[in-house]
Amino acid sequence: MSSLGSTIVSLRDIGKTFDSGTTALDRFNLDVHAGEFVSLLGMSGCGKSTTLRIVAGLSAASEGAVEWPAGASKIGFVFQEPTLMPWADVAANVRLPLKLGGADEAQSRAAVAQTLERVGLASFAQAYPRELSGGMKMRASIARALVTEPELLLMDEPFAALDEITRFKLNNDLLTLWQQLRRTVIFVTHSVFESVYLSQRIVVMTPRPGRVFTEIAIDAPYPRGEHFRTSAEYGGFCRQVAEALGQAMAGDAS
Repeated sequence: MSSLGSTIVSLRDIGKTFDSGTTALDRFNLDVHAGEFVSLLGMSGCGKSTTLRIVAGLSAASEGAVEWPAGASKIGFVFQEPTLMPWADVAANVRLPLKLGGADEAQSRAAVAQTLERVGLASFAQAYPRELSGGMKMRASIARALVTEPELLLMDEPFAALDEITRFKLNNDLLTLWQQLRRTVIFVTHSVFESVYLSQRIVVMTPRPGRVFTEIAIDAPYPRGEHFRTSAEYGGFCRQVAEALGQAMAGDAS
């Protein structure tokens, strides 16, 4: 694993209680480093998505603070659903954040073309969402998040609804993009196998209210591929992470 960069964002004693009275997070602490791929892993309802939304500024913490040591970073957000505009083609969907930001038209077109090439959708720029497979819709959503060249990419279970073959392919493509662009990624998943395959570090969360139960480094080299996915090393990491997740769910603080 490469050495860690400077801290890009820190969550300090974050708490989140909704108006309903449900406490989603309690004393959640995390440092994320520049260029890092870190996954938040936990059972449904443990506050993973809430954590991302607080980092993105889409939801306010009830307690604690989000700190940006080097100043606020430009953020890209990939949601669980692609949320594409059905009346607009792929290029227009990807161009949306640039348009909202008042970017130059010519520069926007060039940025969209380059980003679509990166995610393998260059030949589908004029296609509409109804013409795309689930995996292609998610590629378009990733392109839309990347087109503004964010320093921090937040991904909220983006592949959870896809079939296994498509998910494996997009996992591979995401790692290729990450290695090329060297963005910081915070990735939410409830899959032990996906978290081990993608991440440098896995943050295992307790059931609601979500706290950090433990952190596990996946000290395996990149690029990763089928040789890693079928290796004894991968299996060993998966067992380690699964055991930690089981302990977190059982409330075992040992």
